[in-house]
Amino acid sequence: MFRNAIRSTALVLAVAVLLGGCGIRRKKYSNPITKDTQQPDKVLFDKAINDIEHSRFEIARLLLQNLINTYDTSEYLAKAKLAIADAWFREGGSHGLAQAEAEYKDFILFYPAMEEAAEAQEKVCDIHYKQMEKPDRDPMHALRAEQECKQLILQFPNSKFAPLAQQKLRDIQEVLADSEFRVGTLYQKKGSFPAAANRFQAMVDQFPIYSKADEALWQMAESYHRMGDKFEDRQVTAYQRIVKDYPLSIHAEDARAQLEVMKRTVPEADTVAMARMKYEMENHSRPGMVSHFWGLFRSRPDMSQAAKAGTPPMEGYRPTIPASVPPPAATPGALGTNEVSISNPGSDSEIDKGKEVRSGVPGAEAAPAGATAPATPAVAENTAKPPADPNAAVKQASMTPAQQKKEYQKALRQQQDAVKKSQSDRKKKEAQQALAVKEQKKKSKAKQDELKQEQKQPPPVAPPGALAPTPPAKP
Repeated sequence: MFRNAIRSTALVLAVAVLLGGCGIRRKKYSNPITKDTQQPDKVLFDKAINDIEHSRFEIARLLLQNLINTYDTSEYLAKAKLAIADAWFREGGSHGLAQAEAEYKDFILFYPAMEEAAEAQEKVCDIHYKQMEKPDRDPMHALRAEQECKQLILQFPNSKFAPLAQQKLRDIQEVLADSEFRVGTLYQKKGSFPAAANRFQAMVDQFPIYSKADEALWQMAESYHRMGDKFEDRQVTAYQRIVKDYPLSIHAEDARAQLEVMKRTVPEADTVAMARMKYEMENHSRPGMVSHFWGLFRSRPDMSQAAKAGTPPMEGYRPTIPASVPPPAATPGALGTNEVSISNPGSDSEIDKGKEVRSGVPGAEAAPAGATAPATPAVAENTAKPPADPNAAVKQASMTPAQQKKEYQKALRQQQDAVKKSQSDRKKKEAQQALAVKEQKKKSKAKQDELKQEQKQPPPVAPPGALAPTPPAKP
């Protein structure tokens, strides 16, 4: 009897899969047009929506594209554009989701004032949200999902999708923070305490509502303790943050005891933080045994520990410099950042000016008279480096990775053009100097030939009848 039940269940599942694959399964479309009319464009739209609901996505997209191309003044153009994106989104797959994202972006660009624009942005966020992987894997989709959810909250703050986007943002930041926490834990196990403390510090500052933020602070204090008495103040700061911002943590009492032993100030617990932690404990969802088992085989991250309250931070994650790095090395630039700048090679050195700068070499003090200075392989004078922009770091921080890459390529092209121009000018100068040397050699050779001709000529003969020159008298 048990075998018959299993066979019946398997048969039902097989039939359901076949019906779904054949397009008989129907999933209602969320943005239909309720207007009852028999206009040709409306008929085309309704036919396409029916095909989308029955998973005939290719036919639906052809009908919608026909509507857009044929009835360019139709009132259903925006709805048709959105329906094309929805068809790609429902089709799924890496190719379908990429096409859906492009269509949603076009819809937001052309119709930003429509109510469906917020829904389109929410779908773009959901595209990357569903493709997120575990914290120990590639974080590309997690970073993109975080960026798109922030865009939804900033561009459509009054939309009905904003609260949902905030919760998704908490889930996404839980995954990103967990990735940083694992890296810090690995550094600490290896004994790289400065790197571990730096990871924990940046992670807690950026993701304060992370479920293991109190554990990260405790591990950070331990890392600073292992680094020596020089970092005692940072260790005390970590203990104070646990007591103040995470009063219900399992490390709160230990942190308070450590502060009392070190004779440091014990802060009062923050009431807002205590209320938030109470809410998290009351609404905490624990995964079951089946979820733990299947979690080993799925690529989706476990976001059951993510916060349910609190405002997610809107700034981008920027790693910091370890506390063990000396200040001059940590702040090489004028702005006190570790940014790497691109600049053209200059021509201000003594070597580029053609001078002998080696010590103990004859002629290093003064060049011999008449000596020709060597060609200067310097950059042209018109390639002076522009003044540094004081807001360059701020602008770079506000750019997307694609914009940063574009700016870097632009600066690289400018540098290459400047180097090519300097090389061309140097070649011209070398050619002019070579021509001048050649002309000088030609003139000197002509003078030598004239002297030789004068030496070959015989002495002048006196005419007949002229007196011969009288030899000098002997003494």
